[in-house]
Amino acid sequence: MALKEATTGDVQVRPPRRNVRGMAAAAIPPLESGDRLTRREFERRYNAMPYVKKAELIEGVVYMPSPVHLKSHAVPHGHIIGWLAAYSAATPGTQLADNATVHLDADNEVQPDALLWIDVPPGGESRISEDDYLAGAPDLIVEIAASSAAYDLHDKLRAYRRNGVQEYVVWQVYDKKVDWFELLEGEYTPLTADENGVMRSRILPGLHLAVPALLDGDLAAVLAELQKGLAAAEHSTFVERLGSKR
Repeated sequence: MALKEATTGDVQVRPPRRNVRGMAAAAIPPLESGDRLTRREFERRYNAMPYVKKAELIEGVVYMPSPVHLKSHAVPHGHIIGWLAAYSAATPGTQLADNATVHLDADNEVQPDALLWIDVPPGGESRISEDDYLAGAPDLIVEIAASSAAYDLHDKLRAYRRNGVQEYVVWQVYDKKVDWFELLEGEYTPLTADENGVMRSRILPGLHLAVPALLDGDLAAVLAELQKGLAAAEHSTFVERLGSKR
């Protein structure tokens, strides 16, 4: 039955907006950046705001990003997805996701720009939950950050480290810098590029990144360097190992 507007004199009174569960939206406080919430309360408020496309809970604090700019986020994001998609397509047993919700722990529900994980037994620390979210730490996360001041290199980094994300890449667009961290003995250690500026994943053999080309916006050169990694013996061995577990 459709809800109708009631009128009082010259003033119209609208019925309360209802969310997908039929609850009056006015009864649920809206999400606000800086709110300190449990993950359960965060999800309750998020579900009541279907028009909100992205919100994250990092160390118990709500973050709601501003509108996405083209050159500082959307285009770099597209290049990262293209790079990882080419790797995943050539590496059966891995899965790629774009802006997927990840339940890390009771204080962290994140939506990384890109993530990759091994989905064959024993795999890594992540699994797809019954409600179709990723639970646990993916093997690789990539975030696009404006600069080193972004929360991607502070609160998020600590949450990812503590929850066992094996490799974490942060592209700082304004600073023209890429940081790639590897989890060793519970701490993040920076991976170093070779003399040509190429970084190589240790947990995902064959995943090579030509950093200078990425910073220059040269996706063709990024993919050309990746092809070298995919042609390497270490990648073939990795694919065979994953195939034997499928």
